Amino acid sequence: MRIQDMHWAEVEALVKTEDRCVLPLGCVEQHAFLSLATDMILAERVAVEAAEPLGVPVFPCLPYGMTPGFVAYPGTVSLSMRTYIGLIEDLLDGLHRSGFRRILLVNGHGGNSPISVVLAEWLNRHPDSSVKLHDWWRAPRTWAKVQEIDPAASHASWMENFPWTRLPNAPVPAEAKPRLDYPAVERVDAVRKRERMGEGNYYGHFQRPDSDMLALWEVAVEETRAQIEGGWH
Repeated sequence: MRIQDMHWAEVEALVKTEDRCVLPLGCVEQHAFLSLATDMILAERVAVEAAEPLGVPVFPCLPYGMTPGFVAYPGTVSLSMRTYIGLIEDLLDGLHRSGFRRILLVNGHGGNSPISVVLAEWLNRHPDSSVKLHDWWRAPRTWAKVQEIDPAASHASWMENFPWTRLPNAPVPAEAKPRLDYPAVERVDAVRKRERMGEGNYYGHFQRPDSDMLALWEVAVEETRAQIEGGWH
C-alpha cells in the first residue's frame, strides 16, 4: 500500500501490528534516451509491487540522489553527500517516530550506496530497529537474470529500458554501444565525462523485447518482496 493512500490514524493503528515499511530511493540524472527520473520510477514501482500483497506501507520515493559525475547533462540534479546524509537520517528518524522498526530502503541508484555507513551509525543510536539497503537491480537473483538475458548491460542500456521508463518519440539506436573505457571516464570531471560518454549509455543495446523486460521485472519484484518478508534480525 502507498502511504499517500492512508491518513495518520490508520498509520497509528497499523504500527501496533505491523512495524515494517519501505522507503524507495531514486535519483534524477541522465539516462541517455530514457526518462531522467528512471531511477526514481523503478525504485518506487518495484517497492510498491513487492509490498502490496504483504500490506506493508511504501513511502514516496526520495527522488534526488548523489550523481556528481553526470551534472554536465541538463536535467540532472545531484545532492552533496553532506546533504544526502542529513536527509536519510531525518527520514529514518521520522519513520522511527511513527512506530516503524523494520525499514527497507529500496535503492535505485548506485551513487546512493555510500549511505550504508550512515545506516550503521543510525542503527547504533536505535538498537531497537533494523534497516536494510536493497539495491534492487543488482541483487543476486535479479542480476543473474540480467546476465542470463544479455550480459552487456549497464547504466542507461536495455536493462533500464522498461515500458514505464521510455519516452514517446525518443530515439532508440538499433546497434549496441561498445564498452566505454571506464577508468578514462571516471578519472575526469563531469564536462569531460560527458564528452567521452556521448548520449549517456555506458555500453550494450539500448532496448530489448518487452518479454525480456517483464521476465526481469518479475524476478526483481519477487526478490524485493523476499527482502520485506524476512531476514530482519
